[in-house]
Amino acid sequence: MNRRKFLRNAGLASTSLFIPQFLSGYTKQGFNNNGKNLVIIQWSGGNDGLNTVVPFRNDFYYKNRPSLSISKTDVLKMTDNLGFNPVMKGMKSLYDEGLLTIINNVGYPNPNRSHFRSMDIWHTGSDSDKYWQTGWLGRYLDEMNPENLNAHTALEIDDSLVLALKGKEKSGFAVSNPMKLRASVNNKFLKQIAHHHEHDHEENVEYLYKTLIDTQNSADYLYQKSKVYQTNISYPKTAIGRDLKTISNLIVAEADTKIYYVNLGGFDTHAFQKKQQERLLEQYSEAIAAFVKDLQQNQKLDDTLIMTFSEFGRRVKQNASQGTDHGTANNVYFIGGQLKKPGFFNEAPNLSALDNGDLIYSVDFRKIYASILDKWLNVSAEKILTKQFEPLDLISP
Repeated sequence: MNRRKFLRNAGLASTSLFIPQFLSGYTKQGFNNNGKNLVIIQWSGGNDGLNTVVPFRNDFYYKNRPSLSISKTDVLKMTDNLGFNPVMKGMKSLYDEGLLTIINNVGYPNPNRSHFRSMDIWHTGSDSDKYWQTGWLGRYLDEMNPENLNAHTALEIDDSLVLALKGKEKSGFAVSNPMKLRASVNNKFLKQIAHHHEHDHEENVEYLYKTLIDTQNSADYLYQKSKVYQTNISYPKTAIGRDLKTISNLIVAEADTKIYYVNLGGFDTHAFQKKQQERLLEQYSEAIAAFVKDLQQNQKLDDTLIMTFSEFGRRVKQNASQGTDHGTANNVYFIGGQLKKPGFFNEAPNLSALDNGDLIYSVDFRKIYASILDKWLNVSAEKILTKQFEPLDLISP
């Protein structure tokens, strides 16, 4: 692999790149996103969907989880049969307000139980036997004419870039803290390197410096935008709370970022699941409730679509370590002001009809992607996903 291909596959930037001020001469026309924002929240590790949305009237659930199940009296009831884990009061309030859609039984054919492989499948949108090097949102960026996009058109709040945001010609931008990245730009050593570069026009070196300039421009831009609006909403002092607060500040400041990506890890609960999962679900629920309240207060919720997913669910039967092992189908959550079917989108999991102890999927996750691409991002889903998937009637265009 040559240097140019390596740099492209690696993504444009992270906070590990220290870019000097003098590289700021390269500019691009901003991308017009028509005010619409997409926020993706990834639950890494394989969240247990059955203890998140609890089938509290299902005897099979309690039979298979004699000590791990959530008591009927504790769940936050949404329907006659399904309720949230009791720590998810924030999500329950969003459900009650009609701002949440839950899609059950989401998966794909021939599921893979490896964290890394299954997440790659979700990131790329490939079949389980295909290995792609670009992500579904990265290919969307490629389709949007990369020469007119800023690096921060798609932004991950992290130090490294997920595959989902990597395209062939254009990738997203990863930064965990705009202020810290901006503070790193005055690097005297890199200024000396640039002095030598003035007489060097080798192609890969030129590409490297173009990448550095993109990074500098995005670092400056995001730093300035992050100062425009400071919320008065109280966010929880957690990593997910901090990340969503950063995104809210940028959305309300009308940054020309179109896609935001956040990761919440720790859901691989093979042992002593209950306390660990509930801690993560509570952090998420509190943070997302504050985030939505912030967007509502600033009239930005109708223009924002939030999707939360995990790479797979867990097996129905608890294991001997008070946990659950890798499973298959799971729930996907949509939050926003333009949902066409708030509440439960489809049927609850059928625990009496399992595939060797696993839930059977009924919704291919790429139908969800097709809905986002066609209805929200206004691009041909078939071109991005390379085959036709019927969009779900989830959101208003």
